[in-house]
Amino acid sequence: MIGFSVMDFFGIPSSINLSTERIIYRGLKVYIVESKGGAIVCMLLALIFLGTWPAILTLLERRGRLPQHTYLDYTITNLLAAVIIALTFGEIGKGTNDSPNFLTQLSQDNWPSVLFAMAGGVVLSLGNLSAQYAWAFVGLSVTQVITASITVVIGTTMNYFLDDKINKAEILFTGVGCFLAAVCLGSAVHASNAADNKEKLKNLPSGCIVGAEAMDVSMSKETITNNDKAKAGTAGFLIELENRRAIKVFGKSTLIGLAIAFFAGVSFSLFSPAFNLATNDQWHTLKEGVPHLSVYTTFFYFSVSCFVLAIILNITFLYHPVLNLPRSSLKAYLRDWNGRGWAFLAGFLCGFGNGLQFMGGEAAGYAAADAVQ
Repeated sequence: MIGFSVMDFFGIPSSINLSTERIIYRGLKVYIVESKGGAIVCMLLALIFLGTWPAILTLLERRGRLPQHTYLDYTITNLLAAVIIALTFGEIGKGTNDSPNFLTQLSQDNWPSVLFAMAGGVVLSLGNLSAQYAWAFVGLSVTQVITASITVVIGTTMNYFLDDKINKAEILFTGVGCFLAAVCLGSAVHASNAADNKEKLKNLPSGCIVGAEAMDVSMSKETITNNDKAKAGTAGFLIELENRRAIKVFGKSTLIGLAIAFFAGVSFSLFSPAFNLATNDQWHTLKEGVPHLSVYTTFFYFSVSCFVLAIILNITFLYHPVLNLPRSSLKAYLRDWNGRGWAFLAGFLCGFGNGLQFMGGEAAGYAAADAVQ
């Protein structure tokens, strides 16, 4: 027996015997994670997957790949992950009237729940797309602190009431308070970093032009690095990074990055409550006798809407780029294989990470699952 576990931290009753308690319900119904132990496993895997894919996309942007190209690749495999989950977990086992399998639910009259699921996918797509640009302006670590903390503060509070208060409020909201403090500290760190970088760039050689109007920040390698790679954090390193990266940030207001990060955080905070409403129908929008959407069917519709919006926005950004990015085209995108494999991997990681978070949320409550952020 476990005296203290991850579930204690999330405010879920513990004392779980992982060796004897069932992780997955096996029988006539579709496979569903129903035990606290299964929820722990799902959330730990989601923690790894969802903590990895942003670093991959940031790496590609810093290597000069256009974010529109990267996101188009990413969103393809992100949807593919949802399809794989739906056709495996959603189809294994014989469905029943109360718990139909994935393909059966596609033809049922469950559109109110489907619309909630698709709304969740829309806000997640907006959040991910915004975060991709915020990483360039604010930095990966600060952006993730701000967006994830806002997600937990707003999303966890909403899910706590949607979950009928199944989690321990005194533990759950103590954690929420810590995340709220993290939002403030993350904003302060960004302001400090921006001031520090500005001070480092004050004494640049005259050959280096930095400004809102001039984005050419080239200087000789000898001036920056003395033929060696610039040390991280130095002015030379910042110049090298600016020359190489796709999104140019020199000369732009520090408030731009914070505004994008906060918008992404608010968007992220809404997708989990929408998913919760889609699977559990707390507002009783389904007709009598219509079964609730399974987590797998919900995740499929959720991912489809996320995919469609991402495709529309990023194809638009190819021809009408934002933030002074260079113009591209579908033809140029299809020919750009530099980093495509990494973008595909990021999509799979995010897709499976989201799926595991939602599978854990079915067993442990979505308020607790939000802590994966």
